[in-house]
This record gives sequence, structure tokens and C-alpha cells, in this order.
Amino acid sequence: MPIVSNEMMSILSHVSLGVNDYPRAVAFYDAVLKPLGIVRIMAHGDAQAYGKAFPEFWVQRPFDGAEAKAGNGTHVAFMAQSKDEADAFHAAGLEAGGTCDGPPGSRPQYGEPYYGAFLRDPEGHKIEATFWDMEMARKLGLA
Repeated sequence: MPIVSNEMMSILSHVSLGVNDYPRAVAFYDAVLKPLGIVRIMAHGDAQAYGKAFPEFWVQRPFDGAEAKAGNGTHVAFMAQSKDEADAFHAAGLEAGGTCDGPPGSRPQYGEPYYGAFLRDPEGHKIEATFWDMEMARKLGLA
């Protein structure tokens, strides 16, 4: 969807994850984000930005040159447009060297319409593709 105004944008400008093996990280995120329609938007040195219309998600070597570490409690969730997209994200992530951190499926504890697929990237960052079933949400009076 083209950006019509700032009112339509995400509440966040962007999210960055530090990585130690930059080429491996870029290859992983190229593969795992493709099923969601998320592509490389721009690069700056050892930083690669992904998005649909503007750079929203970055993988990069830490600016201070120190070792990157996965954050305990940190997790990045990407929007899927369907359960099939979330499933494809998960499958592509496993094939590209990620590990399962929760198979694709409904997560009623987060709301009946919530469907998620959880991975750890090769450096241990927790990522997810999530689909919110608007049809179900309307039937349940949640939308």
C-alpha cells in the first residue's frame, strides 16, 4: 500500500538487530522475509534495510564494533497477510538456517484471531510472522 499520509504509517520508524555474520544474516533475512513481500530497500555500509515502502527493519554489524548479542525478551514480529504467508515464512526460515521457536498455529492466549509462527535466526534473535484474522475478529466483536 502506498503511503498516503503519516497517519497510515507504523507506530515505529524502524527496528535494528545487530549481527556478527553480516553476509549470513542478509542471506537469512532475504529468504525469510520474501514470503511476506518484504524486500531490501537500501544498504548503508554493513547495514541492510528491509521493508515494503520504506526501510523499517535493519540487520547490521553493531555501530560500536562490539559483539552483537540476541536480547533476552526481545522479539520482532512481521505482519503476514494470511496463515499461508506465516507458514511460508517459518518454512523459509528453517531452510535458511533458523530454528523453530514455536510452530505455525493459532495462539488463542493472544486472542482467538491470532496466528503466529516463531523462529530464532542464526544468531539467536527471536522473530515471528503473525496474522490477525480480521474476519474472525469481526465475528467475535473484536473489530
